[in-house]
Amino acid sequence: MIIAGHRTRWIALAGISGLMTVHAAAQSATSASAPPPPPPPMARTAAPVPAADMQAVLDAQAALGGKPIETLTPAQARLQPSPADGVAAVMATMSMRPESGVTTQDLAYGSDPLQMARIYRPANAAPGKPMPIVVYYHGGGWVIADLKTYDATPRLMAQQLGAIVVSVEYRHAPEVKFPAQHDDANAAYAWTLQNAKSWGGDASKVALAGESAGGNLAVATAIHARDTRMKPPVAILAVYPIANSSKTLPSRVDSANAKPLNAAMLGWFGHYYSNSPADMMDPRLNLVKANLRGLPPTTIVNAAIDPLRSDGETLATAMRAAGDRVDQRTFPGVTHEFFGMGKVVRGAAEAEAYAIARLKTAFATSK
Repeated sequence: MIIAGHRTRWIALAGISGLMTVHAAAQSATSASAPPPPPPPMARTAAPVPAADMQAVLDAQAALGGKPIETLTPAQARLQPSPADGVAAVMATMSMRPESGVTTQDLAYGSDPLQMARIYRPANAAPGKPMPIVVYYHGGGWVIADLKTYDATPRLMAQQLGAIVVSVEYRHAPEVKFPAQHDDANAAYAWTLQNAKSWGGDASKVALAGESAGGNLAVATAIHARDTRMKPPVAILAVYPIANSSKTLPSRVDSANAKPLNAAMLGWFGHYYSNSPADMMDPRLNLVKANLRGLPPTTIVNAAIDPLRSDGETLATAMRAAGDRVDQRTFPGVTHEFFGMGKVVRGAAEAEAYAIARLKTAFATSK
């Protein structure tokens, strides 16, 4: 999820599923001011009703007057109010403040200004004891969002795991298109392994995590590590990952009009991120068709009211068929972007506790 109170950029809406056919000429645009594609016909199915605390966040976001992402250019979309702003508004009515107890440091892992990472450390870490590490990839459909909008989850993991969290920024589309973001994710993982010791981290206990587009990157990076014989992560946490390019998944229908992510937005992200419709079939995006054998224990978190719900559910099925150890849960009453909202959304708190427990187990049992 995103940091509360940052209105400067839209967030987590990770969407690239090939829900609409886009001509190659339209896909070639590399400007953040390129006009959006015409929206596809929308299903008239009413989205399921969120739980009251989840709806309160969505209502608070709507009150900020943002415009539909699918009608905007990327440059405009990056300025829209996010669900995190809704969280901030709800927290303000409850006189709540974000937790501290974590220090941060920004470091470059490449030559491009966007190839940088924010290193989170728990402020009360025991001196001299190497800490486990989580490499975390933010969401935003590879088009929008940044480290500021996705502060909540890495901060939560650093606090509750007593771990160093490396939150990775990567180059954005449409300025730089697929597979640049996957290349950056791989480079950041290798860089983390090389530098873990100098940060006080334990390079033998590194997990990969991500939300939405970042959930896809977490799994794809683990596959890359396996294929290049890089040191594998001890675990993967994929929160509502992009994983299946099918146009007929159940959640594409029942949550086509959901908020804050809807089906039209999935096509919008795909339009700006991909070079051509053929990219959608690449196994780095269409993970259910990738070689998934030999991956580390994986936890997949999904929201019931989310067009990407079926992505995570079908990915879990595919990974189990490949012989991997997978735990997957779909949480009722919540929507895309709920993870990290645990202070104000009960379902989010339950999902966070579940994910943190899975990572603790992986660190405790790794050698």
